Amino acid sequence: MNSSAQKSPWIGKSVERLEDPPLVSGRGEFAGDINFAHQLSMRIARSAHAHGRIVAVDTSAARALPGVFAVWTAADVADVPPIDFREGSIPALDPYRQPILANRMVRYVGDPVAAVFAADPYIAEDAADLITMEIEELPPVLDAQAAPFEFSPGYPSEPTIIRQGYGDVDAVFRTAPHIVALELAVGRHSGVPLETRGAIGRYDASRGILEMHGAAKVPHRNQELLSRMLKIPPSAVHVYESNVGGGFGIRGEMYPEDFLVCVAAKKFNRPVKWIEDRREHLIAANHSRQQLHKIRAAVDDNGVILAIDDVYFHDQGAYIRTHATRVVHMTAGILPGPYRVPAYRAIGHFRLTNKTPAATYRAPGRYETTFVRERLVDAIAAKLGIDRIEVRRRNAITSAELPYERPLEALGEHIYMDTGDYIGLLDKQCARIDWQKLNADVKRRKAAGELVGIGVAMFIEKSGLGPADGVRISVDTSGMVEVVTGGASLGQGFETVMAQVAADGLGVDYKNCRVIHGQTDRIAFGIGAHASRATVMTASATHLAALNVRKKALDVAAELLQAAPDDLDIINGEVVRKDRAGGPSIGLGKIAQHLAPTSKTLGERDPGLTAEGWFRVDHQVYPYGSHVAVVRVDEETGGVTVERYFIAYDIGRAINPALVEAQIVGGYAQGLGGALSEEFIYNERGDPLAVTFADYLLPAVHETPAPDVLLREDYATPRNPLGIKGAGESGITGVGAAIASAIDDAIGIPGAVTQIPVTPQRLKAILNKRNARA
Repeated sequence: MNSSAQKSPWIGKSVERLEDPPLVSGRGEFAGDINFAHQLSMRIARSAHAHGRIVAVDTSAARALPGVFAVWTAADVADVPPIDFREGSIPALDPYRQPILANRMVRYVGDPVAAVFAADPYIAEDAADLITMEIEELPPVLDAQAAPFEFSPGYPSEPTIIRQGYGDVDAVFRTAPHIVALELAVGRHSGVPLETRGAIGRYDASRGILEMHGAAKVPHRNQELLSRMLKIPPSAVHVYESNVGGGFGIRGEMYPEDFLVCVAAKKFNRPVKWIEDRREHLIAANHSRQQLHKIRAAVDDNGVILAIDDVYFHDQGAYIRTHATRVVHMTAGILPGPYRVPAYRAIGHFRLTNKTPAATYRAPGRYETTFVRERLVDAIAAKLGIDRIEVRRRNAITSAELPYERPLEALGEHIYMDTGDYIGLLDKQCARIDWQKLNADVKRRKAAGELVGIGVAMFIEKSGLGPADGVRISVDTSGMVEVVTGGASLGQGFETVMAQVAADGLGVDYKNCRVIHGQTDRIAFGIGAHASRATVMTASATHLAALNVRKKALDVAAELLQAAPDDLDIINGEVVRKDRAGGPSIGLGKIAQHLAPTSKTLGERDPGLTAEGWFRVDHQVYPYGSHVAVVRVDEETGGVTVERYFIAYDIGRAINPALVEAQIVGGYAQGLGGALSEEFIYNERGDPLAVTFADYLLPAVHETPAPDVLLREDYATPRNPLGIKGAGESGITGVGAAIASAIDDAIGIPGAVTQIPVTPQRLKAILNKRNARA
């Protein structure tokens, strides 16, 4: 760490968020707040059928409604191709992309069929209700295990199958002393941000610039995608990120509505705005998670895993959206988790169904596989009569074995776990919560007749997806620091963290740093905020840029103060001599003045107190954690009450511990929803049955006890200059597994929970079956 960092210790401090003052004072700007003169409102008319052939779409009544400017169907946007994948064309999957308006076929309830453009949103909605659709209904495909149908990748001969693995799995199973097999299901659910999706398209004909406002998460990727699909030079597309009321992986991707507002804005030469309502969000925004795993483990007499074999079915929904097969690949690559698995095979069936299309949701592939893997480990413990903690101890990769490489892939990179002590962290957590006392208390309560239990889960995460990120830092003549990034803010405290890192490197107050993000016209490159990458990648680039500005400032100051650069330091924005308190000094703003193009001090230097920093990486980093849950089951209703919850997590190094803990707590709340109540279900016709919050059940505050968080910084990573690992998904990853484990323990039936969410109806059925046997 540089000397100024010791005098300006911003890293590691839970400072106040820079983002909050405008948000809590009502001055934030969300998509709904963005308006332009002569703006049109868009409303989408959607299919009410899960699967069918479009015979006719009658828009005449809608067009005749006063205030309606235009109504589009597929024929009006025939020149716009289906929505491309984020990484570009994948020929085998291209035919299964989603058109921006349904053409000939509808494939899920909510599929966009027509777009209405009107003077205000009320007229647009009334007009959309006047559109009639004649659709020849076809039988829906709703089971990912069903045979692939005509609209399926590889149909009819070679359905899309993902394979990863190593070792001779079959040979191991032939001679294994014990085999443990399970069939496990993860229910379909997704993120439900407070703010629904929204997009505003605006075309500036005087400059030939197409603008899109409201997009989040990956602004530069969205710029590239708009450019590619609409055949506009990237420099003529500007994407602007607004404040965001939650992202969670599902917001900020490019959906049909985003393209429609941009195409319409350019065609009409008028701004076009669309704001999603909640019902639309629940039937049209990306779903996630739904998988069925048929998994087995070969183990020895001591419960040591010899091999794992997993065949799973991934329910992708109706189309393949921007993420392509990312989640199903991630599932295969990350499933072994923190354990030593000598031989491994995963075969993933990637299937389309007539449901809302699926993509990523916070901890994609990891929430699912942690549930599956930890259920398997619990089953091994139960079969061999081994304590649950002990069986994990016997199988976990040790700190001495790290770094640990596996011939598997996640997000296009080989799995290469860097630093840590997986069992050591679990031991620290057990000491913190007094594991023995906790178990004794639960045992006492069980003896008194209560159905109460403890569950445990271990996991590894991945964060810091590369390959590169760049930041530009400038100091103006007032001494104000501007940090321009290609990152994105999803409410996670991005601006505060980047300001802390910049301030630490420069020797200034973090409140004197203004962080610019999500504006593609301010910086040419950026890959946004996803895959828990922002702190690892963007903060590392910010650190390097700050050091480059620092070096330039000290070089100029050395000339002005007649001192060697090594004899100078920067404290509170002033360059001073290290060995002379009260001696001559010069502020960064003054140095910026000396670097003006007309300054005599400039010499051969480039003008401005500014520099870029680029951080490149070959591998992600792998933080890790463990969850412990205490639950109580109501035998009469099947309801589950979470009494206590504990999360341990090693982040390597925390820039702002309070923000890390906030990320963990938020993720935990979402994980509870997926474990106990949130699920998108369909009837036999493919009609969605969870289209309001009366049916899609988010956990309420009284159902979500505050977790006890043990945040450790024991194992910094050597893969970036700050030693940091990501934290955005650590709170959610282990929840489904820990809750399932605790319910098993509470009802005294090892392996009882094979499906999440564990709704009261499902748990009551398990209890009734147990009681019928008694």
